[in-house]
Amino acid sequence: MKKFYSIVLLLVISTTCFAQQEIAMPPIPLMREVHHSYIETSLRNITKLSSIADTIFPVTNDPKLNQSIHKSIRTYVHNMRAIVESSTKLSDNEKYVWLRGINELLMGFQSAWQARIIRNIMYPGLIKAFYECLQLELDGKSILPIVEQNELEIGNVLIQNYCLKNNQGIAAAKDVLVLKTCQREPENILKILTRFPNNRYADSLITISAFRNQEELYNYAAAPNELGQKIQQVQHPLVKLIATLARSKNGRMYFPFLDDLYQNKITIHQITPILNDESSDNYYKLLVKTRIGYAERMRKGDTPMAAKTLVAKLRSKAVELYINEINALHDESNLNIRFKKIDSLNPQELYYLAVLGEEEIYTSSFVSGVYPRIFARFKNGDAESLLQTLQYDFYRKFLKMSAAYNTLDDFLKRMSKPAAQKLMQNFVNGLEKTGSLEDAVDVADSYASIYNKDIRKLILLQVQQNLRNSKIQHDKRGEIIYQLLHTIFVSADSSGKTNLSASLGINTVYNMPLKELQNASGRIIIQQYAYGDKDAESYFGAFIARFSNSNWRIVRKPYWVEISSARGTPVTIYANLPLDETKDLDAMAQDSLNYYLETNGFQPTMVIHRGHSYYLQQTIDQLAPSAKVVLLGSCGGYQKLNLVLNIC
Repeated sequence: MKKFYSIVLLLVISTTCFAQQEIAMPPIPLMREVHHSYIETSLRNITKLSSIADTIFPVTNDPKLNQSIHKSIRTYVHNMRAIVESSTKLSDNEKYVWLRGINELLMGFQSAWQARIIRNIMYPGLIKAFYECLQLELDGKSILPIVEQNELEIGNVLIQNYCLKNNQGIAAAKDVLVLKTCQREPENILKILTRFPNNRYADSLITISAFRNQEELYNYAAAPNELGQKIQQVQHPLVKLIATLARSKNGRMYFPFLDDLYQNKITIHQITPILNDESSDNYYKLLVKTRIGYAERMRKGDTPMAAKTLVAKLRSKAVELYINEINALHDESNLNIRFKKIDSLNPQELYYLAVLGEEEIYTSSFVSGVYPRIFARFKNGDAESLLQTLQYDFYRKFLKMSAAYNTLDDFLKRMSKPAAQKLMQNFVNGLEKTGSLEDAVDVADSYASIYNKDIRKLILLQVQQNLRNSKIQHDKRGEIIYQLLHTIFVSADSSGKTNLSASLGINTVYNMPLKELQNASGRIIIQQYAYGDKDAESYFGAFIARFSNSNWRIVRKPYWVEISSARGTPVTIYANLPLDETKDLDAMAQDSLNYYLETNGFQPTMVIHRGHSYYLQQTIDQLAPSAKVVLLGSCGGYQKLNLVLNIC
C-alpha cells in the first residue's frame, strides 16, 4: 500500500507540476461568483483540517513536497472551474451543477477525512481523479476506468458526487467498488454481498468465499433471501455442493464430510444409509475414519475443508452417544454393564472419545473404562503404533489427560524408552507454529501432573532448548511461549528459586494474603457447594464433626449450615445441605443459600466444591465473581480453570 501511494504521489506531482498549466479563467458572471467563493472556502477549510494554524494541508511529512502538492491541487481545482465556465457544451444551469459538484467533492473529502475514512495522501489523487471524470463526463464517456485505477476510498467519494450520478459507467463503477471492498475484506464477502446480491462479480466472489469459509457459505446458502438464491445459481462445483447440502433436510449431517465429497472420495448416496439410524455407531465411526484421513493430510501441510466442523460434530456425537451414558452409570459397580455402550468401538474410536470428550468425561469413565479398553483392543502394537494409526492427532491432549488421570507412566511404558523420550520432546516442540495457544496450555497443564522426575527433567531441558532456538531465530512468538513455560516449570519445582508472581508480574499464585479475603468488617466469607449423592452422608457428617468444638459455632438452617469462628480471624462458612439429588433438593438448597447471601450482601471470597467431577459445572455456573480462592478438587477440576478465571 505504501509503495502504491508513493508511485501515485510521484505521478500526481510530475503530472501536475510540469504538465498541468493553469487555464485562463474567463469572466465569471456575477450570479455564479458565490459558487466559486464556496469552492475557495472549502479549499481553505481543508488546509486547516489537521491544525487551525496550517495554511497547507499536510499530505506528507515533507514540507517542501506539501508545498508542491498544494500548488498542484489549486491548479487542478482552478482549471476545473475554468473548464466549466468556458464550456460551450454546458448550459448556465449545468454550470451551476458542476460548480456545486466541485465544491461537493472538496466537502466530501473533508467529511471522509474527519470520519477517518480517507487518508491525507489520497487528497491529490482524489482531485486528479475528479478532474479526469469531469472531462470524461463532458465527452459522454464512462468514468469506470478512473474508478478502476484508483483506491476504494477515492472511488467512493467519486460515485457519490452529484455531477456523476447519471454517468453511463456509474452502475459498473459501483460494482467495482463492491469488488474492491470484498478484496480488502475477504472475511466479509458474504456480509457485503447481502446488500449487493446482483453485483456482476458476485459469482466469483461467492466462489472465493466458498474456499475461505464453507460453514459461513452454508448458512448464507440456506437463507431465504436474494443472496441465498444467488448462491444456489452459482455453477462452481464447490459452491453447488455446499448449496445442495444447505437445501437438504440432513445437510448438517453430511457437511462434516464436505472435503471428501468435493474430492469424490465418498458420495452423498454412500452416507445416506448411515443417517437413517443416527443412534447407531456407524455415523460416529465414519466421522472417526474421516478425521484420521484429514489428520494425515494436515501432517503433510494440507488443509481439509470444514475440518473444524467435523471435529465439532465428532465431539457432539462422542458425548451424545457414549460419554453421557457411561457417565450416567457412574454408580454401577459392574464395569461390563457400565461400559457396554462402548463395546463396539475400536481403539481409535475410543481415543477420540477421550480427547474430544475431555470437558465432559468423568474421571472413572476415563480411568476405568475408555483408557484400559483402548489397549485391551489394540493387540498388535504398542502405544507408539497407536499414535501412528491416529496420525498423532490430538496427542498432546491425550498426554495431558493421561498426566491428569495418573495414567501417563503406564502409557509411556507401552512403548520403547527412545520412543517415549522422543514423544515427550515433541510434546513441547513446535508450539509456536500452531494457530492457537491450546497446545501450549495443554503442555503447561500437564507438567504439574507429571511426577516422574526423569520425564519432568526431559521436558524442562527441551523447553530450554526451544527457548534458546527462538531467541537465535528472533522468533518472538516462540520466545514468549517458551519463556512462559520455562518460568512456570521452574517455579513448580519446589527446590527452584523462581518466584512466578514476580517473574510474570501477576498476583501471587502460591498464597493469598489474609486481607484480600476479608470483607469491609474483616470477616472471611466461605461458601461450600455440596451435592446429594450416596456419598454425601458420610463426607458431610465428617465435615460437620470437624467443626464441632469450642472454636466454632454451628447454626443449622432448613437448607444450609453456618459455621462461624469463635475466636481469631472472623470466618463464616456457609454450606448447603446435601439433600436428595434425585428430587433436585440439593439444587433447591443451593439456590436458597445463594439468594440468602446475595440479599444480605455477603460476598464469598472462597468457594469450595464438594462433590464428584460430574457436579463441577453446576458449581462453576453458580460461582460468585467475588471469589478469590476456588477449590475444585483434583477430580478433573484443572480442566475448568479457564471458566473459573472468566467468572472470577
